[in-house]
This record gives sequence, structure tokens and C-alpha cells, in this order.
Amino acid sequence: MRIVFFGTPEFSVPSLRALLRAGHEIASVVSQPDRPRRRQSSTPEPSPVKAEADRAGLPVLTPESIKESGFSEALAGLAPEVIVVVAYGRILPPGLLRIPRHGCINLHASLLPKYRGAAPIARAIMAGEKVTGATTMKMNQGLDTGDILLQRECAIGLDETAGELTFRLSDLGAVLLVETLERQARGDLEPRPQDPAEATLAPLLTRADGRIDWSRNAQEIANLVRGCHPWPLAVTFLGDRPVSVLRAEVSFEPPAARGPTPAPGQVIAAGDAIVVQCQRDSRLRILQVQFPGRKSMTAREAANGRMIRVGETFAQAPSGG
Repeated sequence: MRIVFFGTPEFSVPSLRALLRAGHEIASVVSQPDRPRRRQSSTPEPSPVKAEADRAGLPVLTPESIKESGFSEALAGLAPEVIVVVAYGRILPPGLLRIPRHGCINLHASLLPKYRGAAPIARAIMAGEKVTGATTMKMNQGLDTGDILLQRECAIGLDETAGELTFRLSDLGAVLLVETLERQARGDLEPRPQDPAEATLAPLLTRADGRIDWSRNAQEIANLVRGCHPWPLAVTFLGDRPVSVLRAEVSFEPPAARGPTPAPGQVIAAGDAIVVQCQRDSRLRILQVQFPGRKSMTAREAANGRMIRVGETFAQAPSGG
């Protein structure tokens, strides 16, 4: 099948490879323009999808805007049978959706209609979901609102981070995408509309999403830590000093002694884990942290270096405001 493939991040790369292995003809790849990938002042770099397309010798288009003059005509000139979109990063306008005669198919990393939007994996983990998956859908003008073609479920590991789950779902989604195209070619798909009443949204994460509120329970905070890894990372503050929490888990150990309940955010133990009081009787075991300008370290290393001490209190914001 002759395909134009839209994609940008690493998540999209297994799908592009799978389409090529399955024998599909990639008329062109469309990806976001080269941009600084590590920090704003760094040299612009190609997106992971563009880099993969270059390695495979595929033609690549990188428009600043897919609404720019001439782009729709150029795409139509490629005569794609299908447009495939995997985490491109922009909503396709109606004119592009009408170009391929067999429509546009999107691969989305959730069990739609749950977690429509840019950050379905992170938001599912942060919400405490135990199961997620991948969905292929027929694209329309809405945000992930098209008819569902195929779905596959995937259990979320108890300690799995968003980055780890993204890696697994990218492979699962690639297999699902190839199956979707094969069944479409056989006329063996039965699209079904999404139920809007079951829809939830998964907006793009911001740095503010990573700020730890110690008045929440430990399980919610542990989910936040996992969902914000590798970006924007869960962050708390000791005075004005930010501390990134990279790994954490709920503590099921009973309090060491009776007495007043420590304040939320107070460090009550520092050893193999930094144990922090959370909402009511719940406590969080911090296992790995990172301070500005330093490499990540274990809780034991942070405790031995007296960088985090028993009795100190973490806060949601720096002491200066």
C-alpha cells in the first residue's frame, strides 16, 4: 500500500520500521522541523523519525506548518492510498484528511476514548491505571475522536515509568498498525464510534505537573513520580533547593513509634530509602534523587552525604515563593 507517514518522536520509529518490513511503499515521511533537542541553545537536530527516514533513504518533508501554502498540493501529488499518523504533534486539517482514498489512520497510545490528547501514557500512570493499550482509529477533525478500528490492551507494571511504558507501547502499537492495514486491505475492519461519555483528556505535561503536593496520599505521589519520568520529572523543594525524585514507592512499614503524626513532607527516615510523610498515615519511600548540577544518586548516597536529613521538610514550592 502507498503510504504517507506522519510522525516525530522516538515512539513513532517502530511503526515506520514495521510498515517498511511489511512491504508497504512509503511515498514520503512528514516530520517536525529540525529543532534543538537537548536545550534551547543547542544545535538543531532532526527528529527521531526524520533520522530514521534518512537512514532508510526515504523522502522527508518538514514543513513549519502543515497549513502552509503548497503543502496540501505537494501531498496530493504523492497520491497516497492511506495517510498514517503516529505522534506527529499536530492535528491534520480537513483538506489533508480528504487526500488519501482509503482515509487517514492514527495510532494512539491509550484505550480510546480514555486519555485523548498529547500525553496519554503519562496521564494514565498518574491516574493510577493498571491497564492501558494502543488504538488505531479512522481520523476525523476532532482530537482523537475518530471511529476505533483495532485495540490491544497492555498491563502497566507496578513500578513502570512513563518512559518504560512508552517503549513497550511503541512496539505493541507498531504491530497493531500493520494488522490494521492488512485487515483494511481485506475489508475485514468494522469501525465503531467512540462513546463521548467515557472520554477523558490527557493534555501535554508542563513542569508544574511535576511539583509534588505532600498533602496527597503516597500512592498518588508514587504514580506522579512514575508518570513524570523522564519528563518533566517530579520535583520537590528543601528550602530554595529543588530535588528531582526519580524513583519512589509506597511504604507499607508501620510507624516506628507512637506519637504525633509528622507534617506532610517531613523526612522521617533516611537510609536505604528517604521516607517522607504524606497524607494521613501514608508514607513515601524515595529511592533515587537528583540535585541541580549533579548526577542522580540513590537515597543511601543522599543520606550519607547529609544532603537530605531526618526532620527536614519537603515543600511543593521554594521557600522564596
